Amino acid sequence: MKLFDILDFTITDGIDILLFAALLYYLYRLIRGSVAINIFMGIVIIYLIWKITEALQMQLLSSILGQFIGVGVFALIVVFQQEIRRFLLTIGSTNITARNKLHRLFHFFKQKDTLLNIESLVNVCQKLGTTNTGALIVLERNMPLDFVTETGDKMNIEFSEPIIESIFYKNSPLHDGAIVVKGDRIVATRVILPIAGEGSLPKRYGLRHRAAVSITEKTDATAVVVSEETGHISYFKNGTFVKFKNNEDLVSLIQKDF
Repeated sequence: MKLFDILDFTITDGIDILLFAALLYYLYRLIRGSVAINIFMGIVIIYLIWKITEALQMQLLSSILGQFIGVGVFALIVVFQQEIRRFLLTIGSTNITARNKLHRLFHFFKQKDTLLNIESLVNVCQKLGTTNTGALIVLERNMPLDFVTETGDKMNIEFSEPIIESIFYKNSPLHDGAIVVKGDRIVATRVILPIAGEGSLPKRYGLRHRAAVSITEKTDATAVVVSEETGHISYFKNGTFVKFKNNEDLVSLIQKDF
C-alpha cells in the first residue's frame, strides 16, 4: 500500500506541497519578531495535541480540543487581524514582484550604499535629538506607500544629512508631518499618516509615535521617530517599539530589516 501511494505521487502533488511550504514560510516571515509568532506556535501545539489524543482515542480531551479547533478560523481572524491585513495589502501590491526582482539583481552592488545611508540616517537623528527637533521618517520596504505619499508633497531627493536637517528645521515649511524614504531617495514630505487609537500607546507619547505605530502596523514599512520633548530616538516595526542599546545597534537592526 505504501509503495502504491509513492507511485501514485504526481507532479501536481509536488507543486501543491511546494506552494504550501512557501505559504508557511512567507507567513513565518510576516509574523516573526512579533507577539503573533508566539500565538501561532501555541495554536500549532494545540493542533498537534488534538491529533495525538485522536490517535490514542482519548474521547473527552479529543472532543474538547476538536471544538476549539472547529472555531479556530474565526479566532485566527480576530487574533491575526493586522497580520492578515498586511498580507492582503502585500498580495494586492501590483509592482511587488518587479520590485523584489530588481532588489535581488542589484543587492550586491547597493549593499555598501544602503549601509552608508542607514548610518547617515542614525547620525542625523542623533543630531536632531540633541536639539530636541522632532522628526518622523518612514522607510518603505516591499509594500508601496503610494496611498500615504499622495497626502504630502512628492519629492525625488537623494537622502543626505543636510537635507534631513533642513526639512525638520522648526521654521521650515516642510517640518510638519512625516517624510517617506524609498531606497536612498526621499520621495515625499509633509505626509499625513493615519493615527493609532488612544489605547495603543501610553498618553506620554505624541502624534509622531502614534503615527509610526499605525503605519508600521498596517504595512511592512519601518519608522524612526525623534521625540521633540526628550530628543530620544525610537524605532518601530510591526506596530511596536524595537529595542536597541545604542546607535550602532540601531544601524544593525535597520540593516537587517532591509
